Amino acid sequence: MKEVAILSRVCRYLSLFFKKLLNFVTMRRLLTRVINRVLLSEPFTPAMGIEAEIHTEGRRRLVVGLGNPGMEGTRHSIGMAVLGALAARLGVADRWRGDKHVSGEVIVSEVQQTHVVLLRPRLLMNINGVSVAKAAGKYGIKPEDVLLVHDDLDKPLGKIALKHGGSARGHNGVRSCVDCLQTDVMPRLRVGIGRPTGKSSVEQHVLGRFSSEEKKVLDSVLVQSVDLLLHQLSKQHSQQDSQSPSSPAGGRRAAQQRKEMERSASPAESSAAAQS
Repeated sequence: MKEVAILSRVCRYLSLFFKKLLNFVTMRRLLTRVINRVLLSEPFTPAMGIEAEIHTEGRRRLVVGLGNPGMEGTRHSIGMAVLGALAARLGVADRWRGDKHVSGEVIVSEVQQTHVVLLRPRLLMNINGVSVAKAAGKYGIKPEDVLLVHDDLDKPLGKIALKHGGSARGHNGVRSCVDCLQTDVMPRLRVGIGRPTGKSSVEQHVLGRFSSEEKKVLDSVLVQSVDLLLHQLSKQHSQQDSQSPSSPAGGRRAAQQRKEMERSASPAESSAAAQS
């Protein structure tokens, strides 16, 4: 009887703990959503001058490198590193400029007759969506033509994958984008960073910098990520053109029908996979 009483007490304490944890997570998400709404309520400023040229006829795409400002060299901000590599490949790396109206740094360029806006948000990861929504509104870009580049814990470093819409899969930056754009149809380039090993926490891992060994793989990751982005940007028609209009429901359908293109940035892994 004593053992049963102890077990019952332990179960009760565990139940209370998980309820408090759930309440904390829920409150944090609610607070983030409120912050998103407040920041998005600021007066909208349309594109002017040279920027307005992007509103002419033709396809328009927005490519976003999600991350934390001032922490560009960390795993969590690998999306920003990919965007920097893309700008370098396009020969426009010296054209980054701050835009307070979108709370970020932007470059307006062109890829095979497609107007492309590169965006590096200058807000914390959890509210990156505010910057993305402002930029999409300023340049007249539909959510399905917004391409998010972000880190992925569930893929090892050296793996990248293209995901066509769907849930945020626990990524706070993507969740903020879904909340601010009010749809989940945005395609994403997921760049693997792997999960922590040893006693490191997830937070320490994602906010930490790449080791010297990881940097050897990172160079290949950036090259292949840019290759895949350019392939997507060069397509004549958006992959979402045949789907329903931008809406949460449309995003779910996109998630059900999505196909993920995966590549390995490690030559050794690729040859091993070919032999197996």
